[in-house]
Order: sequence, then C-alpha cells, then structure tokens
Amino acid sequence: MSARPTPARAWAGIGLALACSLQPLTVHAAELDGRGMAGWWGLPFAGLLLSIALMPLLALRVWHHHYGKITAGWALAFLLPCAAAFGPALAGATLVHALFAEYLPFVILLTALFTVAGGIHIRGNFHGSPGFNCGLLAIGALLASFMGTTGASMLLIRPLIRANDNRRHAVHVVVFFIFIVSNAGGSLTPLGDPPLFLGFLKGVDFFWTVKHIFPETLFLVAALLAIFYVIDRHYFAKEGVTRIDPTPDSPSFAIEGKANLLLLLGIVGLVLMSGTWKPGRSFEIAGTHVGLEQLVRDAALVAITLVSLKVTPAMVHERNQFSWGPMVEVAKLFAGIFLTIAPVIAMLRAGAEGAFAPVVAMVTAPDGQPIPAMYFWASGLLSSFLDNAPTYLVFFNLAGGDPQVMMTTLAPVLAAVSAGSVFMGANSYIGNAPNLMVKAIAEDRGLRMPSFFGYMAWSCAILLPLFAAITLIWFR
Repeated sequence: MSARPTPARAWAGIGLALACSLQPLTVHAAELDGRGMAGWWGLPFAGLLLSIALMPLLALRVWHHHYGKITAGWALAFLLPCAAAFGPALAGATLVHALFAEYLPFVILLTALFTVAGGIHIRGNFHGSPGFNCGLLAIGALLASFMGTTGASMLLIRPLIRANDNRRHAVHVVVFFIFIVSNAGGSLTPLGDPPLFLGFLKGVDFFWTVKHIFPETLFLVAALLAIFYVIDRHYFAKEGVTRIDPTPDSPSFAIEGKANLLLLLGIVGLVLMSGTWKPGRSFEIAGTHVGLEQLVRDAALVAITLVSLKVTPAMVHERNQFSWGPMVEVAKLFAGIFLTIAPVIAMLRAGAEGAFAPVVAMVTAPDGQPIPAMYFWASGLLSSFLDNAPTYLVFFNLAGGDPQVMMTTLAPVLAAVSAGSVFMGANSYIGNAPNLMVKAIAEDRGLRMPSFFGYMAWSCAILLPLFAAITLIWFR
C-alpha cells in the first residue's frame, strides 16, 4: 500500500462511521429472518469475495486505488435491496448491528493489537535458516493460544520477514506462518481464536478445548512444521544466501519498546474480562444491545492504542517499518464483509427452514444423531470464507446448544466444530482476520504474496490432506 495514513485519520474514519450510525432509527430489536430469504441474497457477499480474489489479478491498479469504493459498492448492493424488500428500518437495524455488535469491536481490537505489536521491535542476529524459521513458527504456535492468533501474528511476522529478507524464496515462509501461527496455534484456549471465545461465553469450560483437541492440534502443527522444514531446506540449499541483507542484524538480542509488552498483556486481560464480567447493564442502539462490558473493553482498548503511540519511540516504529496501510486495508475490506455476510449467516441460522437446508441435512445421520466428521468439514469449510465465530455458533446451536451436553455426551461433535472452525480458517485469506493482515504486512515489505487462488492452491495441497487424516483418526 502506498498510502500511509496518520493514526488520527484512521480513527477519524471510525468516528465518522460511528456518528453516522447514531442517526435516529425507528426500529426495535429486529433481525433478518433467514427462513424467508432466497439464496441470491448471498450474491453481494460472493461478489465481494470474487473482487478480493480476482481484481488484484485482472485489474491491479484499479483495485489498489479503489478497493474501498468497490467494497462499499458491494455493501450497498445488499443494503439497498434489503431496504426495498424489508423496509428501511430493518436495513438500518442490520447496519447498526453489524457496526456495533461485530465490526467496531473487531476493528478496535485489531487496531490495538496492530499498534501495540508494531511498537515492539525484536532485535537480534537473526538469519532465516530452516532451523530458525521452524523455531519461530513453533514459538508462534505456542503463543497464539494465550495471546490470540492476531496478537502472536502481529508480534512475530515482522522479525520473521526481516530474518528472511535476503532470501530469494521467502513467500512460502509467510504462507506457513499463516497456517501455523495465524490459525492452528490458536486452538487450545478461548483466548486463541474468536470461535472458542464464543464457546466460552456459551458455557464451555476454559480448559475444555486443550483437553479434547490437543492431540489434533499437536498432529497438525507438528506435521506442518515437518513439511515446512523439508520445503524450506530445499529452497535454502538451492539458493543459498547470496543477496546483500537489506536490514543488517544487530549482534545482540534485545526487545525494544518493552512498555508495549505490558500493554499487550492488558489487551489479553481486557478480552478475558469482557467474557467473564457480567454487570447486567446494556444500552440499546437501534435494536442492538451493547453491554457495559463491551463499552468498557473497547474504550480501554482505544486508550491502550493511544498510550502505545505515545510511549513508543519513533526509532522503534522506523525499525519495524510501521505504517497504517495494512490496518486501513483490512478495516475497509472487513467493513464490507461484516455487512454482506449478514444474510448468509441468517440463512444458516434458519437451519432446515433456510436456503442452506442441505448443509443441515448433511451433518445429521438418518437416526437424527450428529455426525462429527461432517460437523468438522461443514463448520470448517464455511469458516474458510465466512466469519468463523458466528459459523461456530451456528453449528454449536445446531447440535443442541446445551454446553453441558456438548462437553459430555456430544464431546466428539463439539471437538469437531471447535477444530474445524479454527483449523480451516487457514484455507483462504479471509478465513481469519490475521491472514489478510499478515498478507498486507508482507506485501508492504515488498514480498509478492500469492493471489487469493494462488494461496488456496497452497492450502488445498498442504492442509486438506492433513484435515482428511485428522478426520480418519479422530472424527470418523
């Protein structure tokens, strides 16, 4: 991205959206009813995905300069017909719900993590050898379950790129980083990935996932590290390191911007607090209830972002080549995704009465019992392209929705939904928020990342056979 907006400009955009959404709307707690919606309501979402996938290939210059306008166009392609078919009140309520209940919490958390992690510079004599790269990916996988896939990704992607910036072939390093750190590593605790956090809010024990899908996670991460080591060793032996290092390493290890480590812990604490503290107070905005805990968390996250910008030395940002470009790109694209995904989620929630009834039939045996393998693949494949958090919730409720039953009698089903929603977020760039952000940061550093379908060629070749093996071993 060539544009490097100031933080004030980035927050001004969020503030403008917030102010616009507060215009009076005569609507109460209404939501889209997926039972009365035809499948074509999903076309704006599909169109946005195809734009993200194809326009960088077919019209790169147009996409580079106008992706925000194109995203807004697809959002209007849903919102205007929605207003015509169901009334302006319901369309407005859908917009406000997407903004306050989903998008703003998402983008505020992401901005805080992006800013704080961008204020930490890990200095050292790093060289992107296969052994070093594998070690950093393993550390990232471990951190992801405790500071979130986004936090771990933002903390480690810059030193990983810097360590490999004198190699001709480094794209595969970032691809496997997305597989391992941005997705698979976040499967062990509710802090790791939003779907598991939703399960925690529904009543699933904090340590349930680590007890029940640790073998699957260990298998997937170990297999990916082994495959990566073979590929990276091949490229490393083939090319050697012949280029002059554009970022010469410091002879001693050090962490600069240490104050941001405390701020990072503060972000993790705020996320956990918002799921455990229930003051019982909420505010209604055009039919959308916003809990006091969410307001406190988001206000504190904004404060942490501003504190980070204040206390981080300019030298640290310079060494990290910190810019707002990747954050602005992700914020604009996901604004359209969160709005156009609304009818798709509504149709999924309608179950057997909605346009996606075949998906419901697919996960249920003739005797009415849920099929763990199908829950793994259905929740996973939909999480590859939809928001994995509501997708997890849809299949959680489809299997009964009682956390005590899900953790005991239906434990294989809950394990399948948990693993599918987290693991298969790696199947596409939009399967999980850090995927697109890591891609944007890598491209900002000059790496030519694979296209949308090019990335999926990697994921299909590497991940799908591993998911098939997981199915045969644990979910058959």
